[in-house]
Amino acid sequence: MSTNNPHQPNPHEPAPHQPSAPEPTSREYVLGTNPVELERLGFQHRLWARAAYELWHRAGIRPGHAALDIGCGPGFASFDLAQIVGPTGRVVGIDESEPYVAFANAQAQHRRLPQARFFVADAAAIATLDHLRPSSFDLAYVRWVLCFVPDPGAVVGAIARCLKPGGKLLIQDYFRYETMCVAPRSEAFERVIAAVAKSWRDHGGDSDIMGRLPRLALDAGLTIDHLDRIDPGPARPGSTMWNWPDTFWKIFLPRLEDLGYITAGEKADFLKAWTDRCADPAAFMHLPPMYELIARKA
Repeated sequence: MSTNNPHQPNPHEPAPHQPSAPEPTSREYVLGTNPVELERLGFQHRLWARAAYELWHRAGIRPGHAALDIGCGPGFASFDLAQIVGPTGRVVGIDESEPYVAFANAQAQHRRLPQARFFVADAAAIATLDHLRPSSFDLAYVRWVLCFVPDPGAVVGAIARCLKPGGKLLIQDYFRYETMCVAPRSEAFERVIAAVAKSWRDHGGDSDIMGRLPRLALDAGLTIDHLDRIDPGPARPGSTMWNWPDTFWKIFLPRLEDLGYITAGEKADFLKAWTDRCADPAAFMHLPPMYELIARKA
């Protein structure tokens, strides 16, 4: 699946005087906040950019709109949104990571996108921020964020208050994450996937969050306009999408071991199973199911 946007600078190709990547900080995601994770996030955004653009198109984003990107991270989706809304619109990115916000603001300046601004804030507290007035945004985009927060209902409610009448909340997130598996099947692989999901739950997240989001949207006074599954199909060894989880293992498996969710032996068994399937032309992977939702404010 091609997701390249010829109008967007490639995050993997440094330009002259490119703003530096953030250094590690004590305020981190479960997945970490560091230069290696930043590069992974850029790659991940590229792979899922088509799904994002299709959702934005379905929601009717256009020049002059005001867009809110919750949990924006280093700002890769925000920069795309800023190009769509243009100089007459605005994009506000919110993230709890100070290094990522600093990186995104520097990148916005570097890319000549003054309509994009980024602020440090907890997602559930956005309604208290001075620069986020109630009923001031045409749409809000939330991707792979609500699966990590302890109180997704509070976040959805806070976003709803920021939307204009007719404004839309766009969400892309996981449902039935632990069904992720490879063929031929591997107990070692599935044991680690279960450990990943448990680590998210123990940090207050929910790897099946999309199952709860329609009700949370309705409880926030929104109407559901669209709900569907994003299906990139099975990933096969050597394909671009196969490399998406591969970048995840390299970063997160050592963290799982350090945190005690898997043993060194379980990590070794997983890596052997993964290496074997990478070399098997008959292998394929069922990726973690992704769903999308559009909810509209009356």
